[in-house]
Parts: sequence; C-alpha cells; structure tokens
Amino acid sequence: MSLRSRFSIAVTAGALAVSALAVPAAAADDWDGAASTSHQSQNPNQSQGQNHTNQRLYRGVVTAGSLALRSAPNRGGQIIRWAERGEVVSIFCKTNGQNVQGDRQWYLLTDGTWAWGSARYIRVLGTSPRWC
Repeated sequence: MSLRSRFSIAVTAGALAVSALAVPAAAADDWDGAASTSHQSQNPNQSQGQNHTNQRLYRGVVTAGSLALRSAPNRGGQIIRWAERGEVVSIFCKTNGQNVQGDRQWYLLTDGTWAWGSARYIRVLGTSPRWC
C-alpha cells in the first residue's frame, strides 16, 4: 500500500472520529441483532487528557453471527465489510456513537481497512481500548 493511500486512510479515520464526537447519538435503537456477550463498559471521562501517542492496537473477538463494519460509528454508515462470529479483530481506539441495544461505544478496527464496529458485538481480549 502506498504512502499516499495510508495517509488518506489515516486522515479519513481522523475525520470520522471527530465527526462522531460532534454528532449526537441516537436516543434509542430497536435493532434485532444476534449477540452472545457484551463488553464491559468504562467511564468515558476516565481516559480523557491521556497521551494519545500510544499507537498500540488492542484485540477483540466478534460475538454476533455476522457484524457489519461501517464507515462511521452509526448504523447509517456505509458497510465496508462483514466480520463473522469468532473473527479476531484489531482495535485502534473507541468512541461513542449511535446506540446499539443499549451500548453507544464503537471500535475503530484496522484489519486491512479502517472501519467502525459496534462494541455491543465485539468482546475485548485483554485491556480495554483507548479513547480516540
């Protein structure tokens, strides 16, 4: 992948993260997805002000039968690809977005493409991801 492509992806991911913080989340969500487990919630104010130079990737496993990975942290974002149950994904960071069955957190995934996956259907393996 060329440097120009990588730079474009990084700029797009940054713009998506900023826009996700500027757009209010949906008040409710009636989506009927199949999930087996939920991730543990964490206080959003807990990591604010922390140094974001740590570019470490976190890991998670998909718990839904099939999970749409999107261009934005909401169900209206374009579907980039699908992840299947049991697939291990690389998580760059987390942010608040549209509510999916009581969970507003979304993870920015870096598996070949930058895409957002609802934290409701991704169980974190190890340490909770940093905030975007």
